[in-house]
Amino acid sequence: MSKFLLDTNICIYFLKGQYNLIQKLEKIGLENCFISEITIAELKFGAENSESKEKNRNTVDDFISRFTIIPIFNSLDIYAKEKARLRKAGNPLDDFDLLIGATAISNELVLVTRNVTDFERLEGIKIENWIAD
Repeated sequence: MSKFLLDTNICIYFLKGQYNLIQKLEKIGLENCFISEITIAELKFGAENSESKEKNRNTVDDFISRFTIIPIFNSLDIYAKEKARLRKAGNPLDDFDLLIGATAISNELVLVTRNVTDFERLEGIKIENWIAD
């Protein structure tokens, strides 16, 4: 069974009850799904930037408590190499996305994202898009 790192956009869709992600995660098992510290930062920012701060803070905290959180420290070498490679190629990637992608690579996780075209530029990444466009 594959293990998955959920990108921030997938977490937001889950929180909004979109794309049958609740059923997908139940089928795969939460124990096989992980989130990055970077995704937590992005979700917390979204809650703070919203109209319903307290409600959304609680929703985010409840959501992240269900998952194992993957720290970024072991991903920093991959982050640095990929950032330099992409910059030299004139094809940079946002730092937060790059850190999430590097976390997936270094932990041998499949990255689940809707932003396939952004992440597929990273060497050695495995990607699945659970959102059918």
